[in-house]
Formats: sequence, C-alpha cells, structure tokens
Amino acid sequence: MLKLALGTVQFGLPYGIANQSGQVSIVEAGAMLKLAAQSGIDTLDTAIAYGESEARLGEAGCSEWKIVSKLPEMPKENIDIEGWVETAVESSLERLKVRRLYGLLLHRSQDLDGPKGDILIRALETLKAKGVVEKTGISIYEPGELDDLWPRYKPDLVQAPFNLLDRRLETSGWLTKLQQNFVEVHIRSIFLQGLLLMEKQDRPASFGRWKPLWDEWHRWLEEQSVTPLQACLKFALSQPEISRVVIGVDSLKQLQEILDNVQNSIKIPPATLACNDVNLINPSLWNLH
Repeated sequence: MLKLALGTVQFGLPYGIANQSGQVSIVEAGAMLKLAAQSGIDTLDTAIAYGESEARLGEAGCSEWKIVSKLPEMPKENIDIEGWVETAVESSLERLKVRRLYGLLLHRSQDLDGPKGDILIRALETLKAKGVVEKTGISIYEPGELDDLWPRYKPDLVQAPFNLLDRRLETSGWLTKLQQNFVEVHIRSIFLQGLLLMEKQDRPASFGRWKPLWDEWHRWLEEQSVTPLQACLKFALSQPEISRVVIGVDSLKQLQEILDNVQNSIKIPPATLACNDVNLINPSLWNLH
C-alpha cells in the first residue's frame, strides 16, 4: 500500500502556481482514479470548497476509496450548527455517491474557538457515533493552530503542509506528539504548489529575494543527479510518523511521473534547506504581481 493519497482539488478547480492545464476533465479524472487504484493508492482528499471536485468523484465512481473531505468555514450568522454540519455532510455523501467518509476535517480550525466550537465538536462526535464518518479532525496551515486547540479538542486526523522548505510540523515537535497520541497525520503541499518543481528560469521574479536558498537547492540537485520531483517525494515519504502524503496532480501524465519516481534510493535533502519565512512557505501570502 502506497503512503500517497490523491488530492483532487484540480478535479474541481484550476489550482496551483504551476498548473498549466486547468481543471481536470471527467474522462481524465476517471483515468487518474483507475491508475491510482492499480498502483496501490487507497485514499482520496477532497473538500466541499473544491468546486466540482466531489461531484466529479461521484461521477467517476469512488465508493471503494477512503475519502477525506472538509467542511467549509462555518457561516458567521447565528445558525443551527449541528444542523448545518449534518446537512453539509449529507450533501457531500450525495455528490460523492457514497454512504460514509473515512475522514471529515474542518477547513478552518478557528471555527472551534469560543462557545460555538463546543457545539461543533459535539456535531462531529455525533457523526462518528452514527458511523457516517470514521475519523474527524482539522486541516491546519501552521502548527501553532494545534497549540491553541489541543487542550479542547483531540482530533483523530490532522492534515498539514510539509515539505523540504516548510518543516515546521517536525521542528515544532508536533509531528512526534501527534504520533504519540495516535493521531493520523496527512501532509500536503510537498511540492509547494509546484514551486519546488520549477526550473530556475520559470520561477516568478517575486521569489528572487530567496536566491541563496534556490541556489543551494539547485546545487544539491545537481550534485546528487536527481530531479526536484524525486527529492520532494523522497523527503515526504521518508517521514515514518506520516500516514499519507497528499499529491495534487492536474493530468494523468503527471500522476504517472510521480508513481514512476516513488521508489527511489536517493539521499534525503539537507536540513539547511528548511525555511521559516512565512512569506515563502505560506502560498496565501505570495505576492505574484
């Protein structure tokens, strides 16, 4: 069984800085699911906020998969929170054409703050008790979110960004702590939205201020005679505490290339490539203009 999970945001939206082919067609989506299953991938990552992703998966047929989906941000106005959660999940199951989810994550961990958070936690626990969801948890953007949540909520599953530049999940101690508490960890953004796979000349000029880091990265790749793809995969898959590595792909060819490079015996990229500058490692802060 491969530790990879297939990310499907591109099934519903044209996503990623390096995406040149736009949204995946229904035919291509079906072919990608077939190839992934044949290769030993058993988990799909999607979300209500990913446009047509859930509907596309339902059309293509995904009942044999472990599916992890995410609730969108909770509405600001006064609502019946438990009813909102139940309706959202029922709609997801209808679109996906499945009876249950393997994982249900909150897309925004801050929704657990305050008195409404307790009701939200109760709603998630109710879904587990009913057998509609096997595991509940959160999708985070940085490990500091866990510092605030841990006293109140122990998730079954945490999804977080992690790559050879962004190692905060590990250096903060949370990766080890989550494993010790039997929390399943899924990581995403191992290619940093494709930024780590780009050739020097293709990288947007706005990333030029990190030139010393890029120089070291390309120098190491050259010394080891490996591709960026091989290095990124090796780093992510070599972490024993991580259960699934979510890969987002926008074509069948791209998926095949990843699968061809999963089993490699290269060295792990050095710790000197780690970067704590959120302006680089957090894509929501990128200024591409």
